[in-house]
Amino acid sequence: MHKPVYFFLLLVMTIGPFSQMQSQQKRIRDYGIELGVLSTGPLNAITDVPGVRVGHSTLISGDSVRTGVTAIVPHGGNVFQQKVPAAIYIGNGFGKLAGYSQVDELGNLETPIVLTNTLSVPVAMNALITYTLEQPGNEQVFSVNAVVGETNDGRLNDIRGRHITEEHILEAIVKAGSGPVSEGNVGAGTGTMAFGYKGGIGTASRVIPEKAGGYTVGVLVQANFGGILTLNGQNLAKLLDKVPSSFKEDTDGSCMMVVLTDAPLDARNLKRLAKRAMLGLARTGGIASNGSGDYVIAVSTAVENRIPYMSAGVSAEIKSVHNDHMSPLFLAAVEATEEAIWNALFMAEEMTGYKGRKAGALPVEKIINLVRK
Repeated sequence: MHKPVYFFLLLVMTIGPFSQMQSQQKRIRDYGIELGVLSTGPLNAITDVPGVRVGHSTLISGDSVRTGVTAIVPHGGNVFQQKVPAAIYIGNGFGKLAGYSQVDELGNLETPIVLTNTLSVPVAMNALITYTLEQPGNEQVFSVNAVVGETNDGRLNDIRGRHITEEHILEAIVKAGSGPVSEGNVGAGTGTMAFGYKGGIGTASRVIPEKAGGYTVGVLVQANFGGILTLNGQNLAKLLDKVPSSFKEDTDGSCMMVVLTDAPLDARNLKRLAKRAMLGLARTGGIASNGSGDYVIAVSTAVENRIPYMSAGVSAEIKSVHNDHMSPLFLAAVEATEEAIWNALFMAEEMTGYKGRKAGALPVEKIINLVRK
């Protein structure tokens, strides 16, 4: 690792100048609202999938910088040397997702996944390349397919200032941990909005029954989109007087969805799994509007399906859940995506940002009362 980056990261890990916000908010399930029928994992987070780690770098400075980075690391080894099966589904392609074509062509992921703001995709790609090239064992690597997703936080953040640096990306990767995941106004969700309220990062998980395989599906979202806010089929947009007055300004935006599972799946069935996350977005009232970049990255972390950089022979065996047994995983992806979006909303806090623009927090108590009625 370059010495300036190395010493910066030592400083970050020691004193945490870009520390994550510690929200006092509660998740939706803490209010007794249960979405779906499947059980959650112990943390109800993407990190319930064994080996998965998540890290944030949060930038809040002055009255105009409200942005950040979120990194999702699929396993604890060298991801380039031990690639994982992956697929990307485009719900609506008004976005700047980097690395799509190679994942679609080869069916695997070879770097951590980074989420950030729209204009920081190039610096994030560069940081992922730096990170990968400097991993022990990668000394002879000459090509890296960095995967970076984004949403536009330009309402609350001075996005044209391009405040994200390579060091912030590396910080998020280095800080990635396997425990509870910070949600709301953190990382790539620092400056985002959803349904006219403050949005952010959210996560959730589902465990399918043992008779169906007992696998875990975890989802993390970067919620920054609009639509007709809906909870368990109840039209909250009308009840909260939040029906969009402009279907351009009030419904545009983006949502990045990352779906990880320990189920052994090939790229084909991962693409099918990714499609179901869009149904979870729809359950919350998202409509994948014209100006929305809605992407799903789906990854299998199953150890037996890791793909070595240097092949040992002409052919390889990939184990995959049979088509006839995919439905429980589909349901898990739908439910976990829906709850992850709601967790992003429930955990986000009011924020004032660029040019004094304000994003109010979701009126949680009012929603709880409406649901109880």
